[in-house]
Amino acid sequence: MAIIDFFDRGWRINPKGAAYLQDERAFSFDEVGELSCRIANALLAAGFGREAKGAVWAGNDATAWTCTLGLWRAGMCWIPVGARNPAAENHFILDAFDCEILFFQQEFAPVVAGLCATLPKVKAWICIDGDAPQVPQARSLQAWIAGQPATRPRVEVDLNDVVVLSATGGTTGAPKGVMNTHRSTQTFCAHFMIGCPYPADVTPVNLAAAPITHTAGLLSLPCTARGGTVVVLTKPDPAQLLGAIQKHRVTEFFLPPTVIYRLLDIPDLNRKVDFSSLRYFLYGAAPMSVEKLKRAIEVFGPVMMGGYGQTEAPTSISFLTPGEHFAAGQLAPDERLASVGRPNPLVRVEIMNDANEILPPGATGEICVRGDLVMKGYYKAPEKTAETIIEGWLHTGDIGHLDAEGYLHITDRKKDMIITGGFNVYPSEVEQVIWSHPAVQDCAVIGVPDAQWGEAVKAVVELNAGQQVSADDIIALCKDRLGSVKAPKSVEFVDALPRSPVGKVLKKDLRAKYWQDAGRKI
Repeated sequence: MAIIDFFDRGWRINPKGAAYLQDERAFSFDEVGELSCRIANALLAAGFGREAKGAVWAGNDATAWTCTLGLWRAGMCWIPVGARNPAAENHFILDAFDCEILFFQQEFAPVVAGLCATLPKVKAWICIDGDAPQVPQARSLQAWIAGQPATRPRVEVDLNDVVVLSATGGTTGAPKGVMNTHRSTQTFCAHFMIGCPYPADVTPVNLAAAPITHTAGLLSLPCTARGGTVVVLTKPDPAQLLGAIQKHRVTEFFLPPTVIYRLLDIPDLNRKVDFSSLRYFLYGAAPMSVEKLKRAIEVFGPVMMGGYGQTEAPTSISFLTPGEHFAAGQLAPDERLASVGRPNPLVRVEIMNDANEILPPGATGEICVRGDLVMKGYYKAPEKTAETIIEGWLHTGDIGHLDAEGYLHITDRKKDMIITGGFNVYPSEVEQVIWSHPAVQDCAVIGVPDAQWGEAVKAVVELNAGQQVSADDIIALCKDRLGSVKAPKSVEFVDALPRSPVGKVLKKDLRAKYWQDAGRKI
């Protein structure tokens, strides 16, 4: 299937139904489908061809997402740009990835105006929600599509065409461009629809609470394909989020762990909000504290669903389904809850050593993936592609193991492993212990220079509001659980950990001040 076929499947099922709800405004499948067709026809009339690249610079907005659908309907490639990103980062992405048309909201017109002269490859500037006098080259969306038919254009499709050109997370330097195709995105959608089934009489309601420009956009497609409704949350406000779940009877949504932790801080949350409609509360994009996961199950019900993916293998390498959080009618053991579930059916996952040899169950090595989920490669970077995809296997850079029951465990990123006195320390193991302390909101464990041991384990800790714990207490807790080698040698308390726009802790930023004079890459 082409990626636009997932929208069209829902359009056929439920043409008059609400495809999107935003600020009490319903957008029917007919309305969105016809607008996406007019956008696609305007793109083709302007000479944009197959795999030409377009971006949408906007917040969570149904019309902005319809522009993405229009790009796909025209056979083009969508470049996601984050509304919360610094302007310089979005400029880098648009220039390096050869963007040819930019859709943007009026809110971002002043920033876009400052970039126009330095983005010569952009041939058209389209303001989604009206005129943008700050950008003289721009036309309003309505003026630009005037006279275009609301019928599906005939566009040739090859499943290996690139339809999403995404920037890597940027946690390790300048982002690379990840080329995902019709084939890899359809595999993600298939995984989600297999892993999150619905009875025939239940229509899903997806809450796009996280940025549509990131995971939430792709995660909305399976709901749309079932003729369901996507509730678009325009502001990252906990009260609006919780109100939307109850009001719209939301059945599925995704949040990163850091946001879930803040929801869990709300007293008596499960008495204040009716979560009975939920079937799948997805968490991922960063490790989840097992202790906080148990609390989430108590608060939200038996609906938590873990996931593991990468930009290079979108969102669905493995799932820990709601039922797998339990065993014999009780909460599953901590070992399983700390896993990211079993590999999904349309992908193969193995653990390999540095010689690219497959290791037996239980052995620790690099997590490697092959199958239709894997990206086509890195944009204009064949050497980086060859380093990452070897003999068909995507080398994820994540260290982990498969246990005897087939559950996948991520120990850490290769680059985050700490070598102290010749011993390997995986930060995630230490972080799980620190997370278990009731005063801790979040934490990150890093290696810092040490004259005696080469590296020393350091914990950077963010506390819950109004709570205190000493560095000595944190160190003693870790020594008791893990022994002295893995226990932090120092603890730093901060008001807030540095995070990417999607909630990942930026460990490179934490390490920078310690390693900048040590001659080591961070």
